[in-house]
Amino acid sequence: MNISKYMVEDNKKVELKNYATTEDHGFTEKELLEQHIPESVSKLKELHWRLHAEEKKGIVVVLQAMDAAGKDEAISYIFSNLTAQGLKTTSFQKPSDTELSHDYLWRIREGLPARGQIGILNRSHYEEVIAPRVHDLLDDETIPDNKDKEEIWSVRFRQINDFERYMVENGFEVIKFFFHMSKEEQKHRLLERMKDPKKNWEFSFSDVEERQHWDSYQEIFEDMLSNTSTDYAPWYILPADDEWYSRYIITEAMIECLEKIDPQFPEISQENREKLDKYIELLENEED
Repeated sequence: MNISKYMVEDNKKVELKNYATTEDHGFTEKELLEQHIPESVSKLKELHWRLHAEEKKGIVVVLQAMDAAGKDEAISYIFSNLTAQGLKTTSFQKPSDTELSHDYLWRIREGLPARGQIGILNRSHYEEVIAPRVHDLLDDETIPDNKDKEEIWSVRFRQINDFERYMVENGFEVIKFFFHMSKEEQKHRLLERMKDPKKNWEFSFSDVEERQHWDSYQEIFEDMLSNTSTDYAPWYILPADDEWYSRYIITEAMIECLEKIDPQFPEISQENREKLDKYIELLENEED
């Protein structure tokens, strides 16, 4: 798979109308479910074991989208296969009063991974350049002196880019996935959740309320993607109407990221090797 096809180049002006929400990728759903995704997940699992064992580097994964675009399902079907000790998942909602009393990036620290971990941010620091802009919520926050409301977004884009560069330079790769879903597909998925009693728990009335701001969200997403996809922390735009193919892209992109890190299982020292051999002999000779 050519992963670069979905990656937003540094400084590229993004217009979402030029990106497909579904495409003819040549795979049947059966092929994805029974062959390609299982093979990719197996490879990802092995690489993640090595990352966790080596404990030298980590990965920050950002998932951003409109409601019902498939973020939770991607976590369930892909990342839940990885070793739990090397995985950290954090979901971010509306900032609390405590969080608002700090700088807007303060709360993101809770979700960052340790070395040897993959940290998944289900929504993320990018909420701070999306929701406040859609709903004009900046009055609840302290903004820099001599900046008006429109200027603050370019400042935050720069600050976010600086923050992500800081993470990468300190050994934490940053990889970001935007679930590009059509308005028609969101309608279908929301109605499915609303009509199926077994899926009612997935539905929130706010999902429909936020849908009324669809056009504003799309414009803001374009601005966000255009200004924060960098060569060190790229965005991938997923054709999210096709859920299984999007999961396959995520898995392949994660494999590519881990292969770049190339983690290795630590080698035991000669001293500990000799001690290990003695303990192996001890247990093997132990009477039942």
